[in-house]
Amino acid sequence: MNQSTRLTEQSLCDPVSLEIIRGAIAATQAEMEALIERTAISAFIREKKDFYTALFDGSGTMAVGSMVPIFGDMTRPVLEKFPVETMQEGDVYWYNDCYGSYGAISHSNDQVLLAPVFREGRVCAFVMSWAHFADIGGLRPGSISPDATDIFQEGIMIPVTKMIEAGRVNQAVLDIFHRNSRYPDQSVGDMRALMASVDLGVRRVGEILNRFGPAVMEDALAQLLRRTRKLVRDKLAETFAYGTHSFTDAIDTDGHGNGPFHLRFSLTRAKDENGEDHFTFDARDSDDQAPGPINYLMNKGVPGMALGLFYLGGDPSQVCNAGGPNALDEVLFRKGSFLQPEYPAPLGLRGLTAMRMISAICGLLNTGGGEAPAANSAYVVNIMRGKYRTKDGTLEPYLLADGIGVGYGARATADGIDAVYFVAQENYPVEFLEAGYPITMRAYGIVPNSGGAGRFRGGCGIIREYEILAEETMVAIRIDSVKNPPWGIHGGRSGRHGIAVVNPGTPNEVQLDPLSDGNMLKQGDIFRIETGGGGGYGHPYDRPAGEGRSDVLGGFV
Repeated sequence: MNQSTRLTEQSLCDPVSLEIIRGAIAATQAEMEALIERTAISAFIREKKDFYTALFDGSGTMAVGSMVPIFGDMTRPVLEKFPVETMQEGDVYWYNDCYGSYGAISHSNDQVLLAPVFREGRVCAFVMSWAHFADIGGLRPGSISPDATDIFQEGIMIPVTKMIEAGRVNQAVLDIFHRNSRYPDQSVGDMRALMASVDLGVRRVGEILNRFGPAVMEDALAQLLRRTRKLVRDKLAETFAYGTHSFTDAIDTDGHGNGPFHLRFSLTRAKDENGEDHFTFDARDSDDQAPGPINYLMNKGVPGMALGLFYLGGDPSQVCNAGGPNALDEVLFRKGSFLQPEYPAPLGLRGLTAMRMISAICGLLNTGGGEAPAANSAYVVNIMRGKYRTKDGTLEPYLLADGIGVGYGARATADGIDAVYFVAQENYPVEFLEAGYPITMRAYGIVPNSGGAGRFRGGCGIIREYEILAEETMVAIRIDSVKNPPWGIHGGRSGRHGIAVVNPGTPNEVQLDPLSDGNMLKQGDIFRIETGGGGGYGHPYDRPAGEGRSDVLGGFV
């Protein structure tokens, strides 16, 4: 009898039940996310789909999560303040405190709700819903600004709080939170969507527990975690030879005249005292924290999650969970670096750094021969705030936070993906923008030649051209990779950087700083954004002529 057979016989959850439970949990997660999408009020959640859900086992370890490599240890902040033995059925916990959560939340707009699931008098699981709220106060409408110099300018901070105790809502704390938003009706509606989502998750996971029992469910989640951890560790051993492998990438600027800021990653494979592989991820040589808001409070679970997602590769038989982070034996950061900034450094534009972090992880994989993609552009964020005149002549405020897709890096076997915002999030449709905001879209399409040339070309960016109908508009823009464009690999060319221009092709043309705020537009101005493309893979001369012709006919080149 081999070892795997013995392990199967010792497992409470048999292989068939394991797959049924895995599918049931995935269905629960999808249903929770569908509920958020259908009931939230703000556009960034409802249309952009900037929300996620996850399920954790009874100890708080993520057993099934979304395909997002920026998550950290979401339950630790709650369990430190509210131990499991103090929890009751009907409790819901809430936070958005970046520093208090050790970077599990990495900018303050993101709200987390976590609820325990009870059976047989004990906590058997947790469910989580997470979403980006449009405005939580702060320096400027939208709460995110390149001008921020500390986290207090980025909106209200909620430490771990018991929002609901045994089914009874703490309305006072919600009233305080909503009062700090410039758009309280959106805040109320979005919070109700999150609350409904975790309530649904508790009920659905409870149904799984009722069918299989807590012991079988616990064993199933443990098996899923072990399976992912083993796969990731096996793949790390295939990718990296013994020794230290390093890669450096860079952020252009923090918007305050500083930069570049270098991410310096190393992965060391060694043997421990028992002769087992020991994997260490080290980012301590990364540059010091920035005065501006590009700092990324990187949770220790993030590097392993990113590596795990690469190795899972969209395999439907695998599960995104804490097995990825657990595959690394040691993760090292340096306090005071821009990947581990000291409070109260600003964090609002950490998404820019997170996107470059993903490229740097790909670069690190490639140093070991991992055939990871070339670099991607960082998705662009355009925040418009101002006043427009209604039909009855009154001036009303508006806020449009338009996250715009970019080109992703080419892969070893395929072109890069075009016009992607982030994972499963989406670009706003033209009809939605024109119906809901004082703008007219004059152009929306692919930016030709923005993807790096190669045997496989990089993905192309997006062009958006807005005509301003509002009386006054202040624009904040976030574009990176101008001075350090998305790199290609194995002879592939770099992707083209993005650009933001007011009144292009006229005597009044003005090119905006790529990371800036306070840019004033008036009614009738034309605002054009072209986002960047991804790097190419392989030499351009090796691209078949037929594929090049298709690129030209399709408007990509």
